[in-house]
Amino acid sequence: MQENNFRVNPHRLKTAITRVETDKIVTRGYNQKDLIEKIRYSDMVFLLLKGRLPSPKEGKMFNHVLVSFCDHGVTPPSTQTARLVASSGSPMNSAVAGALMSFGHKHAGAIEKAMDLYQSKINSLYLTEDSDIDNRQIASLAIDIYNEYILEDKKIPGFGHRYHNVDPRADKLMELAIKQGFIGPHIKLALAVEDLINQKKQICLNVDGANAAILSDLGFTPDLGLGVFIIGRVPGIIAHIHEENMEEEEFRRFCDLDDIVYVKR
Repeated sequence: MQENNFRVNPHRLKTAITRVETDKIVTRGYNQKDLIEKIRYSDMVFLLLKGRLPSPKEGKMFNHVLVSFCDHGVTPPSTQTARLVASSGSPMNSAVAGALMSFGHKHAGAIEKAMDLYQSKINSLYLTEDSDIDNRQIASLAIDIYNEYILEDKKIPGFGHRYHNVDPRADKLMELAIKQGFIGPHIKLALAVEDLINQKKQICLNVDGANAAILSDLGFTPDLGLGVFIIGRVPGIIAHIHEENMEEEEFRRFCDLDDIVYVKR
């Protein structure tokens, strides 16, 4: 008789994030009672994603990142989608889901692409911790990126904005990074690229490009870029849904009959 080698694992779920016991919750090794009292929300997000608490400088920069993502008015497709779904009488969770499903290649997709670009280029270097040597290497990389993208008429992810000549969020984030002495190789690369294309094309970093550099220097991998963006943006989306429900008429019309042109195919 053939032996049955099929085994059922009695422990079907594994997690290193949070352990739940009777009257006790431990997240990444810290009692949540202590975390509630002692850390900021942004520090808790960092702990969940990275598995450790941030240093004071890291915590400040990560908080700046989340705040910078909070809202951009009704201009993004995700916010418009959320308000349209809410106007139909759908509950909050459905309207938020509609907004999240609007994120894609054209909207909110640049941050992961920029992180991948910065990290792949920096990983190709042998950093010596001699700032003069490393800065020359990074400047050379910036020229390579310029030649690869601009001379080939390709858009560099994380640069340019359809509403802003200078994205005020990116400008402030870089100012804060410099002020707080948080200038790692990825931020140096982003600033070097910006210096080149701003001289030639008058194009500046946008919030995705700035935060891609900061998150890379914080040690985040590109696959978490969109997730961090979502964490920062959801409060703004919820505010727009609430405003839609409180201030606008129900069943918002996307267009009037007179706006429609019917064509034969």
